[in-house]
Amino acid sequence: MKPTATDLFDDAEAAQRPLAERMRPRTLEEMVGQRRLLGPDAPLRRAIEAGRVYSMVLWGPPGCGKTTLARLLASYGDAEFRSVSAVLSGLPEVRRILAKAEANHARGRRTVLFVDEAHRFNKAQQDAFLPHVERGSILFVGATTENPSFELNSALLSRCRVHVMDVVAVEDIVLTLRRALADGERGLGASAIQVPDEQLGLIARAGDGDVRRALTLLEIAVELAAGEGADALSNDTLLQVLADRTRRFDKGGEQFYDQISALHKSVRSSDPDAALYWFARMLDGGADPNYLARRLTRMAIEDVGLADPRALQLALAGWDSYERLGSPEGDLALAEVVIYLAATAKSNAAYVALGEARADVAAHGTLPVPLHLRNAPTGLMKQLGYGRGYQYDHEVEGGVALDQACLPDTLAQALYYRPTGHGLEQRMAEKLDALRAARKAARDTSQKEG
Repeated sequence: MKPTATDLFDDAEAAQRPLAERMRPRTLEEMVGQRRLLGPDAPLRRAIEAGRVYSMVLWGPPGCGKTTLARLLASYGDAEFRSVSAVLSGLPEVRRILAKAEANHARGRRTVLFVDEAHRFNKAQQDAFLPHVERGSILFVGATTENPSFELNSALLSRCRVHVMDVVAVEDIVLTLRRALADGERGLGASAIQVPDEQLGLIARAGDGDVRRALTLLEIAVELAAGEGADALSNDTLLQVLADRTRRFDKGGEQFYDQISALHKSVRSSDPDAALYWFARMLDGGADPNYLARRLTRMAIEDVGLADPRALQLALAGWDSYERLGSPEGDLALAEVVIYLAATAKSNAAYVALGEARADVAAHGTLPVPLHLRNAPTGLMKQLGYGRGYQYDHEVEGGVALDQACLPDTLAQALYYRPTGHGLEQRMAEKLDALRAARKAARDTSQKEG
């Protein structure tokens, strides 16, 4: 069933609502973006148009249309629409709505229950929805900006389809802004303020994928222009409206970890341009530079390693410089670290070696230290053989006692550190390969003589 123009809103109240609310799409045709989910041949689009609605979780960034899609599900499915916010609502209110939904279900009427910010309900609170979803007394539609696999109850997820909603592209937001300017009933058409496409593009980019935000910026700009008695939006007025805008960033949320992952992997992939971009994005979004400095130090250890030991020194120096200078001057010190780490040679050989050594420690337990490697500060210890046969390498020809074993017998053949052929490790590899070959030859000779 296709909804009519009055199904979603009361026209008498529309003038009192913000532009973003007045321009909320009333039909699937008015939805912008989300072509993957709502394109003409998309399975979800066909199901909605046929009234075959089901419980689902909508995962996507702010302003991408999650609430609108939930309203459309109810309208096309001829169901009652009820909405709660996990930020504002508690379990008593949820229980009242669920009781009404049960009564509707008994009368053969479906209820779409839209739960905004569903991830804000804890796992126990989310359990309250389970029996009602199972009985079909509600069609649960949860909206979240966070990864549902981390934030939502697995039992609830197993009863819902998860649909990932995309960031709305600039060109789609521009289309919505044009509609708002042309619509004399719900939009800004009656204001007669002219806003050229170039300015609409600036507003759309400032919206940063959030249609609601872009419409709010347009509404403010047009109101300012009208208050000045102008018939067109000036660039000065627009710049005033767009000043100090911020990009989407959630300190500690999904976007935060996505971006730090992108920064780390760009450094690892030796792409200084990409690494610098993600570093700038995180600074722009309000990430703590000290956190970034700590992560850069980790990258110097984990991904550059002994291929370039100077990287760790530079990372620590950059961190120290930031703590002394603060922002914005100290940001440049960290940016230099980002560029250096991305551009220099890479090796995770030490990281891998430590992991393998730890695995042997866990697997073999407390192996005894070989007697010749033990100190013997007392007479009893000397009698027991502590330190007997130890060779002091500095007094041995060549500076290395090649036939001296330093590992427990159980791990005599263990080899953890395998230098790469990158940077300084290339020279280390050549030296260690020669030493390991000489040690093997010395052990073979010792065994033959024994």
